[in-house]
Amino acid sequence: MDFKVTPWEITGKVDYDKLIKRFGTKRITPKLRSRIESAAKGSDVFIRRDVCFSHRDFDIALDEYLHGEKFFLYTGRGPSGKMHIGHLVPMLFTKWLQDAFDANLYIQITDDEKFLFKSDATQDAIERYANDNILDIAAVGFNPDKTFIFKDTEYIGHIYPLVERIAKKINYNTVKAVFGFTDSTNIGMISFPAIEIAPTMFEKARCVIPASIDQDPYWRVQRDIAEDLGYKKTAALHLKLLTALTGPEGKMSASMPETAIYLSDTPEEVHNKIMKYAFSGGQETKELHRKLGGNTDIDVSFQWLHYFLEQDDSKLEKIRNDYRSGRMLSGELKEIAIDKINALLKLHNKRRESAVKLVEQYMYKGKLAEEMWSKTYR
Repeated sequence: MDFKVTPWEITGKVDYDKLIKRFGTKRITPKLRSRIESAAKGSDVFIRRDVCFSHRDFDIALDEYLHGEKFFLYTGRGPSGKMHIGHLVPMLFTKWLQDAFDANLYIQITDDEKFLFKSDATQDAIERYANDNILDIAAVGFNPDKTFIFKDTEYIGHIYPLVERIAKKINYNTVKAVFGFTDSTNIGMISFPAIEIAPTMFEKARCVIPASIDQDPYWRVQRDIAEDLGYKKTAALHLKLLTALTGPEGKMSASMPETAIYLSDTPEEVHNKIMKYAFSGGQETKELHRKLGGNTDIDVSFQWLHYFLEQDDSKLEKIRNDYRSGRMLSGELKEIAIDKINALLKLHNKRRESAVKLVEQYMYKGKLAEEMWSKTYR
């Protein structure tokens, strides 16, 4: 079965080598990885373990940075439901990039997109999800003076002149080909790409977008028109999609509780979900597993440790070897994953409680936020 990756739908088991060819991106080579870590003066788990696997022009952005030209960061969140641990991955990676490169960061909350693209969505429900998601994002701990979080429905007046200029450069045939729009697509959806592209032009510097690769189609369109509008082509760093609880085909879905661990899940819920739903790479019986070992390439618990057992590569490698050899059983691997995910959520929710007072900084009162509210992009 072939796979499908769009900004709104992921089906099948994603082949990342094929996706690189399909999207026309470049793999992050060991040489580029080493250059990133040298420039950042440190390492990050997502770079080190090939979670960040592909890029567009980040080598150019890095060259510019090393010659004194800073880049800025842009990422976002579509508030269609509660956030899960898969949504946390690009945010954690973006924080590392901001800290390492001292970059301004713009986080777009696309409340308009989710209302337009989901047939059963109400504006009130999307607003509630947006406010809840913003609190989760604030808990990641971005620099309050260099971060601006904005909801499209609130900030649109400041960027609408820029959105108009972008929209004028993009024809229907382009968005139809890139996004798969049809004659029955509502006109709000058809025009939305211009809104998502706009933050790539918040500064004249190069924009770097750290995000899951399913969002890449937007940046392909941006790169076609940016220079005509007087801006640089955006660069991107692509992250692999966190495997769903139920197996390697597809991604976590906020609308399918059995596929995801929400940031709000209790320790008991985490335990029960992983024990009941986490796809196992183990054998059918204990005896066979001891003899043949397990497959870490498809085991969800191990895949999650690959993302979240940070700063301890030797421990991860021991778990890999023990599971593959049959020394570690599937239940034991699941218990390790449960402990790690619960520790992650405990820390996140502690930070979330203290982040309430930071939301106003990120959205309205921080240095970058005040600057953004004082200007209109014409």
